[in-house]
Amino acid sequence: MIIRVVLALALSAPPVMTPAGAPQSPCPVPVPARTSCGFLEVPERRDAPERKIKVGYAVHLSTAAGRKPDPVVYMSGGPGSASMQLMGFLSQMFPDRDVVTVEQRGSRYSQPVLACPETAQALLGRLRQPQADVAASANRCRERLTEQGVDLRGYNTKEIAADVVALRQKLGYASWNLFGVSYSTRVMMDVAAADPEGVRSVVLDSYLPAGVAWYDDADRNLGDTMALLGVRERYETMLARLNRTPALVPVLDPLAGREFRARMSGDDVATILAEALHEAEVAAVVPAMVSALAEGHDELLRPLADAVGEGLTSHEFGLYHAVQCQDEVPFNTFGRGSRLFTVNADKAVCDAWRLPKSAPTTATGGTSSAAVNTVQAPVYVLAGQYDPTTPPRTAGPAAESLPGGRFQQFAGLSHAVFLASGCARSRIAGFVGDPAGQSLTPCPAPELRPGGLHVTGAPYQISRSPWPAAPFALYALASLIQLVTAALRGRALAAFGGLAGVAFTGVVAQSVLTLASRNETALAVGVPDLVVPYSSIAAISAILTAAALFHDRRWPQIAATVINGGFLVWWFTWVL
Repeated sequence: MIIRVVLALALSAPPVMTPAGAPQSPCPVPVPARTSCGFLEVPERRDAPERKIKVGYAVHLSTAAGRKPDPVVYMSGGPGSASMQLMGFLSQMFPDRDVVTVEQRGSRYSQPVLACPETAQALLGRLRQPQADVAASANRCRERLTEQGVDLRGYNTKEIAADVVALRQKLGYASWNLFGVSYSTRVMMDVAAADPEGVRSVVLDSYLPAGVAWYDDADRNLGDTMALLGVRERYETMLARLNRTPALVPVLDPLAGREFRARMSGDDVATILAEALHEAEVAAVVPAMVSALAEGHDELLRPLADAVGEGLTSHEFGLYHAVQCQDEVPFNTFGRGSRLFTVNADKAVCDAWRLPKSAPTTATGGTSSAAVNTVQAPVYVLAGQYDPTTPPRTAGPAAESLPGGRFQQFAGLSHAVFLASGCARSRIAGFVGDPAGQSLTPCPAPELRPGGLHVTGAPYQISRSPWPAAPFALYALASLIQLVTAALRGRALAAFGGLAGVAFTGVVAQSVLTLASRNETALAVGVPDLVVPYSSIAAISAILTAAALFHDRRWPQIAATVINGGFLVWWFTWVL
């Protein structure tokens, strides 16, 4: 009987169909079960199709009983960011659909890879003295890529969009749902216009609309975000102070594997903040960070400087600049100049490379809104309240002008909303499930605000290496030993001293862990302000321990007194 029931259930479930062109190759990154990877061979330039390149992609096959026939196809932003590593995340968002991730041509999991370590090193060198020549470094990269046969003219939004259309045809899906974030929202709008019969719905997270001059708006967008966070005046004070007297900050060069002393002006800090604010956790602590920097707390510059190096490994800069120099830079005036060194560096690279300006398409910077209105599939646009790169100010009106456009702003979030909010992910999944009928109810703002912070660079230094925390660990251990041994010997004064030390380390550890659980980034700015009054408990412990020394002058009590005194010096001079 059981066997017949199981057999009946198995026969009643719809079969999991494998797409006609599904890949069978192993994947270069960890992926969930029933995922395989492959390459789509395409012309490097479709107007000169002799040379072929390979575009990486991955397909995850859903095993859900109610599996839908139209998958979700996802591409990351950048330009130049990889997509495949998010397959596990995306397959959980859409359990009843196949999920396809497609790489950008020239990115990490495509062939060739347009990496430019020369450019990345020069960008980090903007913080050195003398400053590195980004254009000269980019030219060296271009010469190397040219020697490999790469034609940079083939790496633009129009060609990347054509790759996505070709992939649907190869895989044999009748239609699918497009999902783009940041730069790839432009790609997906091109795909929707070029392949209307193959597109069921479009999700655009952090939408960069047609006709927006991103470089010309960059300074304004950052200033607007600071105003939304309530720190515009303190932000300007910080910029003025550090522009007058730049700070020297130790920073790790991830490409060379060694530290150097970075020279950070106010404009450099503004540039780094513009990138760092992509993270909602950073946006939540920026008010405290900017206020502290305005008052001279330069120890907070270390995590910002380290973020520069870490960010340089997230893009393939040959691809990034190939796209920007054809599709974005030519459609900006750069009339007012910019304080952001990334804006100025991109213009310098593009002036040196002299790539041709892209012909108007449905989604590049030189396109009219009328061209974008050819997209007829339902479109869902998400924007984070504090996004300085693709702000709601431009994304909202553009979304609402689309024939099937719907717009939703998410309070407390920033760039790439779906990565930071489970509620946003549920809204996206609901929209894909029912593009016409899904109710876009508001999501609550995330609990990311750290509350009161006492500014200190100590937690960040400890996060880079645990050794600076050794005095805290030694103090906690000594207090525990003092409590136990004194209690066993009936020495009340010493026992209370040990108890106070144990209580202090416990409440401090608990408050720091609570802060980290809410917003780990806050530890780059300081510790909960309650830690300061808690320090009185450590002082009481030291007083009781020293007082006990008058009754017990043996070496254990002497050691406890010395450890208490040394800890207080370390705590008040280095930590606080």
